[in-house]
Amino acid sequence: MTEFATYAVSDEYSRGREYPEPRPQARSEFQRDRDRIIHSTAFRRLEYKTQVFVNHEGDLFRTRLTHSIEVAQITRAVARALRLNDDLAEAIALAHDLGHTPFGHAGQDALNECMGDYGGFEHNLQSLRIVDRLEERYGAFDGLNLMYETREGILKHCSPAKARELGDLGRRFLDNRRPSLEAQICNLADEIAYNNHDVDDGLRSGLLSIEQLEEVSLFARHADEARREFPSLGERRLIHETVRRMIGAQVSDLLAETQRRIDAHAPATLDDIHAAPVLVGFSEAMREENRLFKAFLRQQLYQHYLVLRMTNKARRIISDLFSAFMADPRLLPPQYLAMAAQSTPRAIADYIAGMTDRYAMREHRRLFAVGEI
Repeated sequence: MTEFATYAVSDEYSRGREYPEPRPQARSEFQRDRDRIIHSTAFRRLEYKTQVFVNHEGDLFRTRLTHSIEVAQITRAVARALRLNDDLAEAIALAHDLGHTPFGHAGQDALNECMGDYGGFEHNLQSLRIVDRLEERYGAFDGLNLMYETREGILKHCSPAKARELGDLGRRFLDNRRPSLEAQICNLADEIAYNNHDVDDGLRSGLLSIEQLEEVSLFARHADEARREFPSLGERRLIHETVRRMIGAQVSDLLAETQRRIDAHAPATLDDIHAAPVLVGFSEAMREENRLFKAFLRQQLYQHYLVLRMTNKARRIISDLFSAFMADPRLLPPQYLAMAAQSTPRAIADYIAGMTDRYAMREHRRLFAVGEI
């Protein structure tokens, strides 16, 4: 087993759990966190939450679940190569999308608009709310009672107002301090997995073509490499070879640049990481290639008229559901109606955010279609 760097998070120096528990017998504290996340209801629901394409549009497109697994794989590999706590890094990665609404970013934007007068909605904060409160699996506490560092890593960004509400966990946003390197890695692994695999889904859907993608240097360079090595490769294998090489190049760049920054700042402790600038990142050249790549995806895929039609319907479903429940909270299931006694809008947001794509569409039909119950 590789020995951790002195600035990695460890069980021994962790800030622990809100509710003290006996130490686990045959696993680390952060392995326990990972296992609790995997067994949570919110994690299972990710199987039926969209990445770009609505879940019912095809069985081969990525969902939030497959995306989270892919992010966890990249995160763990990078963390291990840098001698960091790969169990913690994996736990953060698996939990990072728990709070996503149905219908991806379109659903989040719609729910945030609905919650505009009630504190807004942000999936990052919702992920934390799920692991801290909404999961109901244990008799001694609400939520999953995760380690402080796992919860800190889940909280990727936060406004000053929300940070003050969160107390100690939100303090770093007010003090301009960084999270652990394990958390920083997850942020970049998320970007790598999201962008590269959206290419695969975009090509599979027919909304993107290889000819379009070859106008982007990051794709074109690796497609050319694949063709030179395998001249007779079919299109499907060419796509997989190209995406695989793109991911490999980005991970290698991330490792080299992050190690260069670590060497330059020479942190000795975790507190040095908190006080340093962001140490996990791409080189200037790779960052520029990624910027151009994301701009291409935004214009050619995310703003494709067929995707916009889907997202427009998604926003309408979310808005209709929220309006119906606000007009008459008695339409909520009993669990959420009880929560509405404290805050009706937040209870409604919790209910809608927890829906899968197909459940949201079914609930919309029940409330608005004649003959549905």
